[in-house]
Amino acid sequence: MKRKNAVLVTEDDLLTDLAFHNVSPSLLIEFSEKVVRPHYGGSITAAIQDLFQKALSSQEPLLVHMPPV
Repeated sequence: MKRKNAVLVTEDDLLTDLAFHNVSPSLLIEFSEKVVRPHYGGSITAAIQDLFQKALSSQEPLLVHMPPV
């Protein structure tokens, strides 16, 4: 008889690096100057994490009303 081992996964286990392709230097510079530097202390990682969270939280009411697939 085979034993099944429980595997606990934490958020830290799921951290990943992202690569962005086909983003123009001018767009990245403008984003850094207008958003990252003044609002996130220059941390592009913090800016992206916060923007992801804001995008998801703005979608929550829509997700509640969507039927399961």
